[in-house]
Parts: sequence; C-alpha cells; structure tokens
Amino acid sequence: MSFFRSRYRIKGLYLLDEPETALSPRSELLFVRLIKEMAGQGHAQFVIASHSPILLACPGAQIYSFDEIPAREVPYEETEHYRVYKAFMENREKYL
Repeated sequence: MSFFRSRYRIKGLYLLDEPETALSPRSELLFVRLIKEMAGQGHAQFVIASHSPILLACPGAQIYSFDEIPAREVPYEETEHYRVYKAFMENREKYL
C-alpha cells in the first residue's frame, strides 16, 4: 500500500489492470479509500480494469461492461462479479 500511497500523490491519469491481484480483501478496502481520496482531491483520475466487487464498489465509480458491443455503463448490482459473489455468500453449499 505504501507504493500506491506515494505514487498517487503525483497528479495524473492512472490506467490500472487488476490492481487487486496481489491484495487481500482488507488491502482492497484500503486501496478503495485511497482511490476515493486521491480522485476527490483532484490529484488523480483512474481507469481500472477489475474483477473485484470491492473495487467496483468505489464511490462515484462509473462501471462499464465490455461483454457487448458497444460497451455500456452498468449499475454495480448488475455486474456479473457482484451477482456471483453475492450468490456464493448467500448459499455457498450450492456451489461447493
């Protein structure tokens, strides 16, 4: 997290491809807080490709699905990743 914290203090546009890969869920929550803080201060803009329901939940995020052409904006609760995780958490026995 210290890498991200120091890097995002530099103003700019950041393109990130699945930054959650090496993060625990707790670290993902800290990462979302950092993104929200940096974007809110006008320090940075983020374009993030992610499968993480935690990152997708970032306040103020615009989420686009590229499953169809053209890509379209989708609400958080309609993303496949949200629905799969939610269904699993509600009834994990069904999937195991």
